[in-house]
Amino acid sequence: MTAFVRPRRVEDAELRLVVFHHAGGSAAAYFPLTRELPENWDVLLLDLPGRGKRHDRAALGTVPELVASSVSDILPWTDGAPLALFGHSLGAVLAYETARALEAAGVRLGWLGVSGRVAPSEEPPLALPGHELSDPELMTQLTRMGGLHPRIDELPEFRDRFLRLVRTDLRAVARYRPSPARIPLAAPVTAFGGVDDPWAPPSALAGWAAETRGAFQCRTFSGGHFHFLGPAFPAFTAELVEEIRRSGAPAGRTELASR
Repeated sequence: MTAFVRPRRVEDAELRLVVFHHAGGSAAAYFPLTRELPENWDVLLLDLPGRGKRHDRAALGTVPELVASSVSDILPWTDGAPLALFGHSLGAVLAYETARALEAAGVRLGWLGVSGRVAPSEEPPLALPGHELSDPELMTQLTRMGGLHPRIDELPEFRDRFLRLVRTDLRAVARYRPSPARIPLAAPVTAFGGVDDPWAPPSALAGWAAETRGAFQCRTFSGGHFHFLGPAFPAFTAELVEEIRRSGAPAGRTELASR
């Protein structure tokens, strides 16, 4: 079974965009992106193990495991259109580390977008909700962050499964430590954030500039951690497209070094 939700099939795509979801999330939350992206862009919305299209798989509990899984999923798609990655929160960590692994494997990456996450070299000014919290406490914290299904309490089986997943994801983020020997990416990077996001405030996004040898941009929007959800999706997607265009990612083809 494929790891991706692929909303449309595009032949001879100008760009292939892989999207990494947030902690406890799934590819479905990012489906609205597709409606606003150029028609000749191929979109791959990744479902991490344990949810969405891979709900029957065991969830992975560490960032290295998640990255290894993601690289394996993405590699078959790297010999055609130029490749761009985007991730939010946990997804930002995974997109970044996957980008590093792909470049190390010889994949030319066109662009990396990270959202709702401080740079690997910095500590978040406010810790994410702890995986050790009780169910009511964790739900309270997650509700404050936003992004929850509005009727989640009416669906106890779904809620309980969601809480198990989000605990696994939050534990992975809490234990994540970037390699001190890492080298900056060749790909350009854009960091996105909400002006009222206490977990990744605009002042903490600038550190991403040190993670690339290419161009760096920082774009901020009104709202909190999930500033782009709901009615804001079209405007956010337009900015995302502009950033990818600015990076020049669609100008060439992905090149694989001999391995």
